[in-house]
Amino acid sequence: MFKEKQKTAFSGWAALVSLIVALGLTVYWFVMQIIDLNQGNPASPLELVGNIVLFVGLLVTMHGFFTIEPNEAIVLLLFGRYIGTEKTTGFRWANPFYTRKPISLRVRNFDSEKLKVNDKRGNPIDISAVVVWRVSDTAQAVFEVENYTEYVRMQSESALRHLATQYAYDSSEHEEVSLRVSIDEVSEALGKEIQERVKRAGVVIEEARINHLAYAAEIASVMLQRQQAEAIIAARQKIVDGAVGMVQMALERLSTEGVLHLDEERKATMVSNLMVVLCAERAAQPVLNTGSLY
Repeated sequence: MFKEKQKTAFSGWAALVSLIVALGLTVYWFVMQIIDLNQGNPASPLELVGNIVLFVGLLVTMHGFFTIEPNEAIVLLLFGRYIGTEKTTGFRWANPFYTRKPISLRVRNFDSEKLKVNDKRGNPIDISAVVVWRVSDTAQAVFEVENYTEYVRMQSESALRHLATQYAYDSSEHEEVSLRVSIDEVSEALGKEIQERVKRAGVVIEEARINHLAYAAEIASVMLQRQQAEAIIAARQKIVDGAVGMVQMALERLSTEGVLHLDEERKATMVSNLMVVLCAERAAQPVLNTGSLY
C-alpha cells in the first residue's frame, strides 16, 4: 500500500531569478560568439553546440514552475515512479520532468441517491445520507483506487444500504435503536462503517448523517395508520395508569382522613365511576341524585 511522502520543491521566485540570469548569460555568450564570427574569429563547434544545448536546457527548465493554492497538494512522479507530495502553498519549482497531479485537500460533501431498501423488519423504506469527507493521504487517493471521488460515493451508498438493514424504521420500545428515533446513534454507526470502507483510498469521513428517511410509497399510508394506532394505544396506557393511581390515592385519603367510610360494594361503584370520568374521551356529564344515597 502506498503511503504519502513529503517532497519539498524549490521556491519558484528564486528559481525564476536564477533562470533569468542564466538566460541572460547564455544570450550574451551567443552574441559574443556572433561578434567573434564577424571579426573572423569563429568559435569552436563545441562552444556553439554547448551554447545551444544550454539555451534549450534553460527553456526546458521553465516547465518546472507551478503554483499551489491553499488546501491543495501536488503529487510528483518521475517516469511513473512516485517521488513525493508537495503541499507548500505558493509559487514553486521542481524537476521539469516530474509529472504533476494536483489534488484538493478541501472538505467535500455530497448527498447520496435515495435508496429503496428493506429495514430490519422487512419494510421497504427510502433513505439517503449526507457525507462530509476530505483526502488525508494523497498517495493512497491517487494510486490505490481508480477514481477516489467515485469510490467514496459508491462505498458510502453501499454502507448506507447495509446499515438500513440492521435497524428497524421505527420502534415503540424506547430501548431499541431505530432509524427514526436514534438519529445520532445511527449516524455515528454509518460514519464508522463508511470510514472502514474508504480508508484504503486515504480518505477521512468528517461526518455522515441521514438526510432523508421515509416509508416507501407503496406502504406509506398503511404504516401511517399503524403509527397512529400505536400512538393511541400508548396514550390509552398512560391514561389508564394515571387513572388507577388517582383512584387509589382518592380511596386511601378518604379512608385515612376518615371523611367517608365505604363498604366494598360502594367502593367498587366509586372506582367504576371515577375510571369512567378519568378515562373518557369527552367531559363527564354527571347525574345528580337529589334523593337518598340508599
